[in-house]
Amino acid sequence: MKAEVDPITLEVIKNGLDSIADQMALVLMRTAYSPIVRDSLDYSTAVCDREGRMVAQGLLTALHLGSFPFAMRNLIERWGGRMAPGDIFMFNDPYGSGGMHLPDIYVIKPIFHEGNVEGYATCLVHHTDVGGITPGSIAVHATEIYQEGIRIPLLKLHDAGKANETLMAMLGANVRVPHKVLGDLRAQLASVTRGEQAYLDLLRRYGPAALARYVEALHAHAERVMREELSALPDGVYEFVDHIDGLGETPEPIRFQVRVEIKGDEAFVDWTGTSPQVKAAINAPGPFIYSATYLAFRCLAGRDIPNTEGYMRPISVIVPKGSIINPSLPAAANARGITGFRAFDAVMGALAKAVPDRIPAAGEGGATNFGVGGVHAGEQYVFAETVMGCWGGRPDRDGIDGASNLAANQSNQPIELIEAENPVRVVRYGFVPDSGGPGRFRGGLGIVRQYHFLADEGLMTFRTDRRTHLPYGVNGGRRGSPCINILNPGPRHRLLPVLPMEGYRVAAHEEFCHVMAGAGGNGDPLTRAPDLVREDALDGKITAAYARAIYGVVLTGRERTVDAGQTAKLRHRLRSARSELIALGHLPFFRRALSEMIASPIPVTSVALEPAVRGPGAGKPRPKPAGARSGARRRGSK
Repeated sequence: MKAEVDPITLEVIKNGLDSIADQMALVLMRTAYSPIVRDSLDYSTAVCDREGRMVAQGLLTALHLGSFPFAMRNLIERWGGRMAPGDIFMFNDPYGSGGMHLPDIYVIKPIFHEGNVEGYATCLVHHTDVGGITPGSIAVHATEIYQEGIRIPLLKLHDAGKANETLMAMLGANVRVPHKVLGDLRAQLASVTRGEQAYLDLLRRYGPAALARYVEALHAHAERVMREELSALPDGVYEFVDHIDGLGETPEPIRFQVRVEIKGDEAFVDWTGTSPQVKAAINAPGPFIYSATYLAFRCLAGRDIPNTEGYMRPISVIVPKGSIINPSLPAAANARGITGFRAFDAVMGALAKAVPDRIPAAGEGGATNFGVGGVHAGEQYVFAETVMGCWGGRPDRDGIDGASNLAANQSNQPIELIEAENPVRVVRYGFVPDSGGPGRFRGGLGIVRQYHFLADEGLMTFRTDRRTHLPYGVNGGRRGSPCINILNPGPRHRLLPVLPMEGYRVAAHEEFCHVMAGAGGNGDPLTRAPDLVREDALDGKITAAYARAIYGVVLTGRERTVDAGQTAKLRHRLRSARSELIALGHLPFFRRALSEMIASPIPVTSVALEPAVRGPGAGKPRPKPAGARSGARRRGSK
């Protein structure tokens, strides 16, 4: 007779497993050496059952969500039945070991109870540096993985409790800042040790047989809830195409084509038609794209679904081999993050066609990776960070300004800590006025981050996107504003590509200004509540000229009072003409606001004026010149 599952005990065990994953995350954060872990939170933790299936994940990087199953399957295929108490495994190689890119190092500890493996404590951390041709190891211009840093196949970091000193020495000798890398690796060891301790507490409380039974129930529950969510969607085929702008000074668009079929309680996602792999570091290994695909469905679900592999069962994914989303050796992959973000945007765009009232517009396009390093005061330094931006307009409210991308759940590093630990000053950090995509609910504002270099020399790299292919709007909302990268803002500035195929030598007192894209809008801008337009103007998020030209709202006086009569007349006139000014006409306002803010002219050709991606519900915009005064923020404002 099959043993019953008590729903209260099931909930207690579910929360207990979630608590273990979060405890691991807190231990890692508190013991990490590097800011990219401690402050940016670019890491993940997970608990897996005796079969290696994920049963809980810490509240961290969402795009890592679906990667653990691939890593665990690889580990069990290689070492299943040959593990011993005290073993700890480590790897990062995407080709043959289940890794995602070289900076993300997995550490996995089998949990033994009464002589048997009953679970696994796992974590992965984005390390500050793993060697390669540039400090920070995120070189878009790498053409093969052998240029990107040290590849670690599936190896034992600890063998029956004994540390592998040879492996640690090899790693330390191949990275620029070994104290940070080895320190973060020790933090990972502390994390999985805490996971083991807490999981053993559950095993002692419930016993292996009962815990395994409840874990199976959790998998089944997650699958059932996801099937119910899929059943509530209208059956049909929904396709979407998005792009990465391309590489270098003369970029060619890189295509992301997704076909989502909803059929009953199942979803079939096919990426056929996506561009082939490229000779640059933005290729994304397949597990990362599975993760991005699963995540979009998790975001769509309106109910709490346990973080177990069970919810993945109703979702089938096809990722073509040799494509930019499933490359073959020796394709470089360290800058693959932007590809995962774009895959997520594409799936969300497809789902917006199925349920347009439940999907937000596109965010800023993904986190920016920035790094600079060299020798300062006789020592190697590496400053690396991920910069987060904003959310697209949502079905019932504005996008969020200054927030992590939906797919990331990370954080911007505090300026004070950056300046305390690196020969870098952050001279500007704030929002760009007139940068959020217009809509009934506008997109979040673009962020500007400007660095002043203090070291005599350094090598700078970065990974950005969304200059030509702007974040899409939905339900008639307009696209967002473009990403801009400027070396030495001023009359003689140099405009840099979004994905440069080179590193840049920078000297003391040079500066780099990065502007993230503003997010897309949701709904017709001419239906936005005038009071919300007024609030944005009072907060300095938009100018009065922008409010009039884009939203049809007339603001008067220093108090920016809404002139209801003039607003009604102007909106009627705009609706009657369906003026194409509001399609992409907000971009000249953005350009002027940015130029005044950083005292650097932004050439017309540097921003998208022709539609490259049409989001769900978008019109057929053509630009029309517009002028506006824009309030510039003071240097260093936050």
